[in-house]
Amino acid sequence: QLLGNNRVRAVAMSATDGLTRGMAVIDTGAPIRVPVGGATLGRIFNVLGEPVDNLGPVDTSTTSPIHRSAPAFIQLDTKLSIFETGIKVVDLLAPYRRGGKIGLFGGAGVGKTVLIMELINNIAKAHGGVSVFGGVGERTREGNDLYMEMKESGVINKENIAESKVALVYGQMNEPPGARMRVGLTALTMAEYFRDV
Repeated sequence: QLLGNNRVRAVAMSATDGLTRGMAVIDTGAPIRVPVGGATLGRIFNVLGEPVDNLGPVDTSTTSPIHRSAPAFIQLDTKLSIFETGIKVVDLLAPYRRGGKIGLFGGAGVGKTVLIMELINNIAKAHGGVSVFGGVGERTREGNDLYMEMKESGVINKENIAESKVALVYGQMNEPPGARMRVGLTALTMAEYFRDV
């Protein structure tokens, strides 16, 4: 945010160690752009779209900005249909609408991530679909557990990473608030690419 007199207010998207008041900054003139497409599957990213899994750079030149306009109302699908999760209690008692928004709220340790893990597994195996997991404020241990569980179940293919069915995007507890605040947009941008292509 430009405050005037060569002063700006910025939100930190990564560590702020070593930053001091009055440092020179460079305006890139561009929004945050993240990699999208099949090359993101099986990988772990941060809010800036940088891979953090020590597997090297992402092999794609296709990127998309995380800040975009919402689709026009006329483009939205108005047909109601149920999203079959494969979890009987969810499908019976609280069915999810296909293409809708789903809020999954609960206290620490009640199984939100376990439920999401099961949904991702069912989408990959029963429907051949892909998923993008956005971990907003996740504990590092939980993020690691999710990654290992995905590898064990085959949703992330260790031998051929290109055959994986999920991309993981994390803004973990130890990261600045700005990163945690925007990581959902990064995950959504990656997911929207698969919807639109």
